[in-house]
Amino acid sequence: MPSSALFADTPAFASHALPVPGGHVLSVQEYGCADGPAAVVLHGGPGSGCSPLLRRVFDPAHWRIVCPDQRGAGASRPRGGTANNGTAELLDDLEHIRARLGITRWVVVGGSWGAALALAHAAAAPQAVAALLLRASFLARPEDIAAFFGPLSLEQLAPELDAPDAATRERAALAWWRREQELAGTHAAEPRGEALAAQVERLRVQAHYLHHGCWLQSPTLLERCEAVPRVPVHLIHARDDRVCPPEGATLLQRRLRGATLQWLDNAGHDAAHPAMVAAMRSALERYAREGRFADGGEHA
Repeated sequence: MPSSALFADTPAFASHALPVPGGHVLSVQEYGCADGPAAVVLHGGPGSGCSPLLRRVFDPAHWRIVCPDQRGAGASRPRGGTANNGTAELLDDLEHIRARLGITRWVVVGGSWGAALALAHAAAAPQAVAALLLRASFLARPEDIAAFFGPLSLEQLAPELDAPDAATRERAALAWWRREQELAGTHAAEPRGEALAAQVERLRVQAHYLHHGCWLQSPTLLERCEAVPRVPVHLIHARDDRVCPPEGATLLQRRLRGATLQWLDNAGHDAAHPAMVAAMRSALERYAREGRFADGGEHA
């Protein structure tokens, strides 16, 4: 199998619907090898849900792959719900999931918002984290959020996504979606019907988080790095990522003791780009063999 190819999709060997405080029920799927080392996959957004792509960089013959949909996302319920939905609750949820599944420590893998949540989890529960593999890291700084929206206004879009009439909600979601496409350099067909309704729910959660700075302003994510345990940490980032500024990866490497940083060319913010898939697969396969993702230092 080429190193840039995804592993074949496999059915979940276990599915869980976990009630958590605040009226949410989390959908958690487990894939791969039930007896293998555990890895938890943290999706982006916030609000995007754990897509099959995110788990298919793992060898299912080796890993126990835990895929939770965060509050308000994917198959978790209520979908699009923002009440009792913040970063502190997500961190509590991860510990609840880990305890419920009987996992002592896990490798934490996340991209974009998922990378931010992974770092916050490692700082809050260092005893739980065996290693961190972070793709396209997002720092949730005010300047990062402002750069993402560019000519759009979060203050305008957020209430429109909660408007009583569907036309206003859908117009706001399409404006946001088009901005995402512009930054990512992709040209997908515009969502319609049920797909557009799902975008409204996803973006309602994302707007809720971004409006509050993802609750990562005090202390900031960079400040929280001081509490991250001394475990293998590998950062993978594309030099041309316009969604999550590459500067963030450099700043994280400086703060995280012993972290390695791998730069990719022309991969943008695309988790499915062959170069990104190859880099993620290679890092996970090396960790499975050697207990580390890469040699020390920055990787070109």
